[in-house]
Amino acid sequence: MRDTAGSSGEEVLLKPARAAGTVSASRWILDTGRDAVARSRKALARADRYDLVAVLFLCTLIGFVAVTFRDYAISNDEEVQQRYAELIIAYYRSGLVDEALFHFRNLYLYGGLFDLVAIGLEKLIPRDIYAVRHLLSALTGVGGIAAVWATARPIGGPRAGLLAAAAIALCGTWYGAMFNHTKDIPFAAAMMGATYLLVRIGRELPRPHWRLVAWFGVLCGCALGIRVLGLFLVAYALFVVAVYAPIGRGRSWREVFAFGARSAFPLTAAFVLAYVIMVAVWPWAGLAPLNPLRAIFEFTDFHYKIQTVLDGHVYYMSDVPRSYLPTYVAIKLTLALLIGAGLSLVLVVLPRGAAQAANARQPANNAWRRETAFIAFAAFFPLICDVIVRGPAFSGMRHFLFTVPPIAVLAGLGIDGVLSRLSARGRLAAAFGFALVLLDLGWNATTLYRLHPDEYLFFNPLVGGLQGASRRYDTDYWVNIMPEAVGDLEHFLDRTEGPFGKNGPQHHYLVAVCGEHLPFEKDADARLAWTRDLPHAEFFIAPTNNNCDRALDGKVVASIERLGVVIGVVKDRRALMRSVAGLRLKSP
Repeated sequence: MRDTAGSSGEEVLLKPARAAGTVSASRWILDTGRDAVARSRKALARADRYDLVAVLFLCTLIGFVAVTFRDYAISNDEEVQQRYAELIIAYYRSGLVDEALFHFRNLYLYGGLFDLVAIGLEKLIPRDIYAVRHLLSALTGVGGIAAVWATARPIGGPRAGLLAAAAIALCGTWYGAMFNHTKDIPFAAAMMGATYLLVRIGRELPRPHWRLVAWFGVLCGCALGIRVLGLFLVAYALFVVAVYAPIGRGRSWREVFAFGARSAFPLTAAFVLAYVIMVAVWPWAGLAPLNPLRAIFEFTDFHYKIQTVLDGHVYYMSDVPRSYLPTYVAIKLTLALLIGAGLSLVLVVLPRGAAQAANARQPANNAWRRETAFIAFAAFFPLICDVIVRGPAFSGMRHFLFTVPPIAVLAGLGIDGVLSRLSARGRLAAAFGFALVLLDLGWNATTLYRLHPDEYLFFNPLVGGLQGASRRYDTDYWVNIMPEAVGDLEHFLDRTEGPFGKNGPQHHYLVAVCGEHLPFEKDADARLAWTRDLPHAEFFIAPTNNNCDRALDGKVVASIERLGVVIGVVKDRRALMRSVAGLRLKSP
């Protein structure tokens, strides 16, 4: 009884304490929530309106990616890239004994970082591996756009950052490539991220914060883990050290050399980290210390029988003229990117007082000029190197997509600088200039909508758009028309022979494709079978790129068009084959 009474008394004593504790906890939660709301309001009040728009813009892009990533075809290279990643995994699982990856075409000259990450994500995301690849690549592309914004913002201000991000996102050459250029886009995004960090590091030389150095090493390793052209980052780092060296500021040469030596130490540590990451995802690079350099020379000596088109002339990839890459840059980028980048270069070479008048945000210490010059170096140095060595090229500027983000940064800085100068002349001039920018960006957005999902077929007005570029320049080199073409062929058969029934096809048709078999087989139903036997193919699917649609005759039963231009066809060859067979029977 005492125990019971004692327990009851204990409960009576505890009830007020528990109630008080509950009230205190509730009050603490309410106070914490109010503080969080207050801090958020203060942060929003401090945030620049251009930053808020930029964040909303990036979130919108992610939404577009989530909705549309399934619309894009499997590119011609994706199957072999995926197989290469599987061979890398087999190499490590075998204890470095299975060396099949070193003999798989020329893939050993590339890193497998993106493909390895895609295989890992496939285990987490219950989707087809190629859908996973396209989602991952597109999100990486949005990350590249974010890096453009992050780079332009500290140099030119929030408005420059927003303009740079909008300029690259509304360029079909970048946005259309985000989904299935699964080497070019991740590499370009890693390069832009590393370039942003170099801007931050340059401001803190010769003793940058270790976090900046570590992240630069990681992104440099990611770039090298995809393509050996990541070695350009070494030149970028040297340029940053040179422009921040205290030359001509009353310092002795000994101080200049000391600055360089102290700056070299953290950057060397970053490159060591990058080397470790590179070797982990690119095993061939680790077989010998100079293998990455050997890879560069291997690339410059490629002589595959791959054809490309420049102004209507057909070239093999090893025989393209020096004007090939500059021409494609000039016609594949939007006018906003080209004009804006040109304006930024003009502002850099203007006398200091004139440049400050053009850009009120330019700091008095001339950091704006140095950092803009560095971004210009990152944008154009690789292009100049390719022109000098006359490297092999094909698929337009695909292999140099990594120069587009720094060009976009220049565009944001240039357009912002001109808008600042117009603002100094009055509100009307500023409003007129801003309206022109919005008009151009709106036109680009409309063009991308009309091109979807073939945004990478964008050509600017300098060449007459897609209509002027058709059959004169490389267009649908990835055969991105495949899902739509296969769907059109199936609808044609449904109309002419009845719908595809549950009991299976009553007839199988051989289909020749100007492209790889995997993209076709992923979309085709059981009626359609891919064939290499071109003379006996009953149907033919081909893009108009490089006049591939003219390789086989037949009646055109479906055309894929964008902006009023035919970019692909489906041909019915059955009547032609019957007439040929009849002629053979009649011949003695």
